[in-house]
Amino acid sequence: MTPPAYDLVIRNGTLGDARGLAEGDIAIQNGRIAAIGLKLTKGKEEIDAKGQLILPGGVDTHCHIEQMSGAGIMNADTFETATRSALYGGTTSTVSFAAQHPGMRMRDVLSDYSRLAAAGAMTDYAFHMIVADTYGENVGDLKQAISEGHRSLKIFTTYDKVRLQDQEILTTLRTAKEMGALVCVHAENDAMIREATARLLAEGRTAPKDHAASHPRLAEIEAVERMCRFSELTGARVMIFHISTIEGIEIVRNARARGVNIHAETCTHYLFQTEDILDRADGAKFLCSPPQRTQADQDALWAALGRELEIVTSDHAPYRMDESGKFRHGRDAPFPKVANGQPGLELRLPLLFDAMVSGGRKGLAQFVELTSAAPARIFGLTTKGDLITGKDADLVIWDPERHHTLPDALHDNVGYNPFAGQELKGYPHTVLRRGEIVVRDGRLEAQPGSGRWLNMTSPA
Repeated sequence: MTPPAYDLVIRNGTLGDARGLAEGDIAIQNGRIAAIGLKLTKGKEEIDAKGQLILPGGVDTHCHIEQMSGAGIMNADTFETATRSALYGGTTSTVSFAAQHPGMRMRDVLSDYSRLAAAGAMTDYAFHMIVADTYGENVGDLKQAISEGHRSLKIFTTYDKVRLQDQEILTTLRTAKEMGALVCVHAENDAMIREATARLLAEGRTAPKDHAASHPRLAEIEAVERMCRFSELTGARVMIFHISTIEGIEIVRNARARGVNIHAETCTHYLFQTEDILDRADGAKFLCSPPQRTQADQDALWAALGRELEIVTSDHAPYRMDESGKFRHGRDAPFPKVANGQPGLELRLPLLFDAMVSGGRKGLAQFVELTSAAPARIFGLTTKGDLITGKDADLVIWDPERHHTLPDALHDNVGYNPFAGQELKGYPHTVLRRGEIVVRDGRLEAQPGSGRWLNMTSPA
């Protein structure tokens, strides 16, 4: 009797990635995709995926996990709870932040976050190193960390405790250029935000709905333009995080036309929420920065997907609706004292699948490109994001016909769902990470700490 050739074979499904769709089977051996074709030989375990879609696991490159904010508030999620939530939503790889604060050594920050992730993470994971201090030995620490495979940095142009001045930004960009790293930027003009906030508070405008006006669109426009010019000057490769405006898209388009090495992303909440949502009685749930914008901006973001905007991320920033999170300064606190962010890891893929695949807006190939293939490629996660032999067998089996009403809370530790009550068509039910079934028919089978750190290769 011939022994099974593969560890696992998934049969009779429709395979889909950024190149399109094909009927066939997919075989897994030693955690990797071993073969793709029709009537593959037997596996030790087999899954019949008739009527199902088999897609690459999601790669979410913008997540805040077990992180202390610049305002001194700890995220609601640990690596265990955040990555549990990610797996339920079909995301198998996460890139979160190793958050330096002024006075901290970057090597110590990386060590601390690596320890936390190794103990709790159930997705495979990597880090962006938040650079808040370029003095002393920190530039040397950065160079060492980059050489060891931590090839993504993040900087802020706003927020008191973490923002860098222009000279520090240039130092960071030149270091990244020298060492072959990518620099991600939260790009908003700090002075404009401060002035707008002070004026609103002086007028007694303190409600969550006033948060949108406190981050004027010109604050994004100015900072995105400046970061493109800094990239142009230094030759550094830059990713602009969470573009929210029509003008931000246009700046990226013009910079690329000049040959500037710029990438850009947007986030789920900008594609599915407008600033009107902040006027709800529970508007604090939806506070984020930059804020949601107008319907015209949202339409422009959708049109720019796959062009100026190469990735859609969650910007998962989880805070509970209690004194540990959103209401640390009281339930009647003015909007600047309300923690910014909302959960997004679990629903990034289902929301986009419903709109792009079930709803026909952009289609399946673009869905996979924006959520798996492009983030893996841009951040040098070379074993992720595609259905190709030799890649990690990170696979998600979707039921494209399932109608699923979103519950009030998800599998994270946040306690609320920004999209509760919405009905989606299409939902993941089985998830594999490196060939191991980690969610089976909606039941978690992964163990805390089973995720692996991902080495980032030199930027593409």
